Amino acid sequence: MKKYLLIPAEFTLGGLLYGLCEILFRGHTHWSMVLAGGLSLSLLGRCARREERPLWQTWVMGMCVITAVEFVTGCVVNLRMGLQVWDYSRHRFHLMGQICPLFSLCWLLLSIPAVALCRLLRRLLGA
Repeated sequence: MKKYLLIPAEFTLGGLLYGLCEILFRGHTHWSMVLAGGLSLSLLGRCARREERPLWQTWVMGMCVITAVEFVTGCVVNLRMGLQVWDYSRHRFHLMGQICPLFSLCWLLLSIPAVALCRLLRRLLGA
């Protein structure tokens, strides 16, 4: 039964932790970032379940997952809805102002503790 709690737990924890990180570093957050953080940790948790893969590959996958979630969220929230939650246009090699290599590197670094968190959560829930 506990295995059914894993994805909601990852989503909730990811959303809360990402929102908290934004508040600590930017002084504020946005509801869309809580959803993006929750989705990112849930998807990263799926990647982290394959323990036969080297950790560095899982971290790189985490970077790709978070960057993809950020791009899709940015296209919807920033470009479509016009909410201007973030804009990476001033960063080199950005894509439509929504993602850039500098922040993808940040997501790689964030993936390291996030993978550990996902694996710990899975052990705690017995999933």
